[in-house]
Parts: sequence; structure tokens; C-alpha cells
Amino acid sequence: MIYTINLNPALDHYLSFNNFNEGMLNNPIEDYKLPGGKGINVSKVLKNYGISSCCMGFLGGFTGTFIENKIEEYGITQKFIKILEDSRINIKLNNNGIETEISGISPKISLENYNEFLNLIKTTIKENDILVLSGSVPSSLSNKIYKEIIQLVPENVQIILDTRGESLKEAISKKIFLVKPNKVELEEFFQEQFISTKDLIRAGKKLQKLGPKNVLISLGKDGSILITENEIYYGNVPKGNLISSVGAGDSMVAGFIYGLTKNLSILDTYKFSIASGSATAFSKGLSTLDFATTLTSDITITKLEVI
Repeated sequence: MIYTINLNPALDHYLSFNNFNEGMLNNPIEDYKLPGGKGINVSKVLKNYGISSCCMGFLGGFTGTFIENKIEEYGITQKFIKILEDSRINIKLNNNGIETEISGISPKISLENYNEFLNLIKTTIKENDILVLSGSVPSSLSNKIYKEIIQLVPENVQIILDTRGESLKEAISKKIFLVKPNKVELEEFFQEQFISTKDLIRAGKKLQKLGPKNVLISLGKDGSILITENEIYYGNVPKGNLISSVGAGDSMVAGFIYGLTKNLSILDTYKFSIASGSATAFSKGLSTLDFATTLTSDITITKLEVI
């Protein structure tokens, strides 16, 4: 089974404007609301690909009810711990193509909720499962929570880690199958800037030495780099019109999982991961299987020199 962890899910409110003017009354030309959070996005894309998964984490209040009902509508299994405070609301603002995000304040999670969640992890995750640890950590929880989750699950669980900052530093270990930083997160981790491809590869290899089996560095429109145990690859981004980058990274994770579940080669898995992220970026919504599959023909994977 595939499990996506959602420590800090949100109600994402999308607002589009032709011309947003700060300090004035602005009327959106479009608005809609969706359940948000990196793990939820991964589960939604997997559902689009015909693959079952289960969302786990914390939900509370009227926003939590909205998220829960929407996930049920999608036909995705969920095992959330109920908390007292409202799950957060994020604002996704598009001003004539310029994207701005406002992240809501996280709800407080009690020690009782926390222990209940850890027990759920311990009794639910089994051998050979795939576990996706992604997204921010609520301020009321320790940045060591991903590390604690990793320590609770069986050794042969395939763990995919997609977080940043202190929670990434704490969680890095040999039990991780794939870690997926973007360029900014990699620079944040090592507290330095990486200008060239060689700089990024060296940083990725340095991160890999801390434990993860594979490192996938996403570079937005500039493509991505995959560092495996023995090889390094670069993949381009296929041609297309950017509509929204929201969820593109999560779709890359879902695409990688799709390849794993379908027993694709590492290169075909990587290619589909790129196609999946691109399909979301080129869509109003998240990737579909047909669209992602179509984009694979425009992606070239190039083997790079091992540094």
C-alpha cells in the first residue's frame, strides 16, 4: 500500500485576477477551493493514474471537514487524526500570470493527538509499503517528527522524502529511498549557492552520502537531475505552456511512484516522473495519465559524468 503523510494539510483557495491592485478593492475573475497539501496532491495524482493510496495526518474544524469530504469524493482512502483547531487556509493568487502564495497559520496539535498519530503509523505501515513524507511541519510539532516516523516503520518500506529546512536535516537517513529537493531547498540545506550543473551534482552527491539511495533535484523550467547509486542523469522539461506550477513537484513524486509500482526501469521511471510534473504545470489542475504519457516522447534523459 502507498501512504502519504499530511501533517499540515490545508484548504487551498485559488483566486485569479486580470489586474490586482494592492490597497484597493479587487474582484477576482475566478475562484475555487481544493484540499491542499503535498501528500494530498500525491494521492490525487496517483488516483488519476489508477493507483490506490491512503492519506494520513491531522484534520480539524470546518476546513478539515471540507478536506475530508473532498478526499472522500475523490475515492481516496484516509486515516486522519481529528484535532480541535481548524486546519489552515492557504491563498493561491494568480495576478495575470504572476503567482503569489500566502500560507495559513498551522493549527495546534496536542501531545495526545501526536501520540495517537505515531501509534497509527506503527500499527498501519507494513513491510513493502511505500511511504511519502512530504510538506511542512506544524509549529506545534517537533522538526524531528519525520525522523521519528522513519524509525517506527519496517526496514524495507520505500520512503520518499520531500520536505525542507530542519525537518529535512533531521530526517535524512539510510532508510530513505528517494529525497526530492529543488534547487532552493538544496541551497538552503547546505547554506550556499549552486550556480552550475556541476555544483548541483556535487551538492546532490553530498546529500546522498548522508543516507538516501536516490536524489532527485528539480530545477523547474531548467529540468532536473537524478542521482542514483551508480549513475547521474539529466532530464529536460517537455515543451508546453505554463498554467500553474502548484503541485508540479508533488506530481513528480507521484510519477516516480507510478514507475515503481509498474516495475519500470529507473530511466523510464525518471522520465515518467518528469512528464507527470510537467503535465500538472501545463494543466488547470493535476496531471492525468493520458497527458503525462503523451509528454514522455518529448523528454530526453542524458547520462552525466559521475563526479
